[in-house]
Amino acid sequence: MSREPLRPLRATARRAAAVPRALLRRRRTHRRGERPLSLGRPSHTSRPWARAFTLVVVTLLGAWLGLLVVGSVQAPVGPVNTRMSLEPSATGGTRIDVPPLGSLDLDTHHAPLSLDVDVDQLDPVRAQALVDHPERISGLEERIAQDVQSGTRELAVKSCAAVLTGATALGLAVYRRPRRALAAGGLSLALLAASGAVAYSTWNPKSVLEPRFSGLLASAPNVVGNARSIVTEFNVYEQELARLVTNVTKLYDAVSTLPSYQSDPNTIRVLHVSDIHLNPAAWSIIASLVEQYEIDVIIDTGDTMDHGTAAENGFLDPIEDLGAPFVWVRGNHDSRSTQAYLEDLDNAYVLDGGAPVTFDGLRIAGIGDPQFTPDRSTKPGGKPAEIRAGRKLAAAIRASEKRGEPVHIAAAHNPDAAEEVDGEVPLVLAGHLHVRKTRILEDGTRLMLQGSTGGGGLRAVEGDEPEKVMASVLYLDQESKRLQAWDEITLGGLGLTTAEVSRHLPDDEERGGPSPSPTSSLTSTPTSTPSPGASPPPSPSPPAPTAPAAPSPTG
Repeated sequence: MSREPLRPLRATARRAAAVPRALLRRRRTHRRGERPLSLGRPSHTSRPWARAFTLVVVTLLGAWLGLLVVGSVQAPVGPVNTRMSLEPSATGGTRIDVPPLGSLDLDTHHAPLSLDVDVDQLDPVRAQALVDHPERISGLEERIAQDVQSGTRELAVKSCAAVLTGATALGLAVYRRPRRALAAGGLSLALLAASGAVAYSTWNPKSVLEPRFSGLLASAPNVVGNARSIVTEFNVYEQELARLVTNVTKLYDAVSTLPSYQSDPNTIRVLHVSDIHLNPAAWSIIASLVEQYEIDVIIDTGDTMDHGTAAENGFLDPIEDLGAPFVWVRGNHDSRSTQAYLEDLDNAYVLDGGAPVTFDGLRIAGIGDPQFTPDRSTKPGGKPAEIRAGRKLAAAIRASEKRGEPVHIAAAHNPDAAEEVDGEVPLVLAGHLHVRKTRILEDGTRLMLQGSTGGGGLRAVEGDEPEKVMASVLYLDQESKRLQAWDEITLGGLGLTTAEVSRHLPDDEERGGPSPSPTSSLTSTPTSTPSPGASPPPSPSPPAPTAPAAPSPTG
């Protein structure tokens, strides 16, 4: 019998026998925990797009963590210390934070990364080097550009290491496979390089001309002017600034040779300041004037504070180190708390109620302002309250005269109060109006109003132009205690470099004797131009001049 007809039957039998064996193998495989084979269907793995999406997410998260932890650098830029870092961003750009003044944003580039620059502090050594050597300002622009380039190169290298380390470490933690971790690290470098290429291709060098300010810096355009004109005229600015320093130095040397009042070595020198309004730069200016003019006593006619709160009291601490006695009367922005704090300071002498103080025979009396205007819970007394305070001071001066202790200088904050002592003293000092003015009252007393020695404090940013910094040096005869001459000192306000010293002489009959020199007034004004520094004026026999920092707004 032929076997050919049986072949189909044997094939069918083998296929039927294979089914139980396949089921048995599947059962054994399931017990061992292995993946079973599918019957009649091809095996498959997870979808590729899901694996790719997970890899991208892990890469981005790891890169961000790396930048956050180790992706910043400390870089000196000119006279300041900065911290530079890269951060994820939807629009890119550069943000410069200048605490506590605020920040400015520049549309420098469009990329998934933004550059953040935090100005940490002003380096006193580098800043003082610019003050001592103003000729270095000519190379400051190039030096700053070099510092920025060096800082960005260091930031780029550190950012590459940060994203590579962060993405690789997170990839290893998630996948537990070195190949996947290295793939995440490589992808992070590729994404960083792509972001850098996009930033380079969209770089906008003109963005510095159109910054967006926030915080206190929001008033900067009104104070410093249009940024475009400052940048385009920077060469003119630096040339004029260097020339200003030279001119002021020559002016100091020339003062002693010009025909004006020459003070006797025994002349009493009084520095009159007023309305500091919480400007910390005022203390540096006052200390410099005390040293250069060899001041014997300082008289502050009030408004040293702005709101008179206890939190502001620490602002008064530099008074102890000014180098001359500090005589003070309360202004309408100074509270009783302010006065109590100042009474406990060394070197400070508070005048109130008309009781005089004496320094080397010079007797000074004063009275505090009866109003405290920051307190909205009380109704201001206005001019009548000032007149009553002035009359109280005049009565105290008359009482002192009867005791054989004549008062030589009276002090009050408000000129309405100061005018009430007309005829009782030769000289009365006041402030309040932020305007410097001198006039003879009806009964012969000279009233001297002082401008703001703090440049108006925070009010400096309210107007179209910054308020100037003003102070005066009074020269009094050692014997008669009468005013012989005075120097009016004016420094440019916020963002301006000007230094003006003007010498003034009273009439011969007012000084009680012949003039020691022709009664002409000396006024010298160096070249001025918008800039961030200021130089103090000289003494009549000046030493080598110094240049303290210009005043700025405080918070």
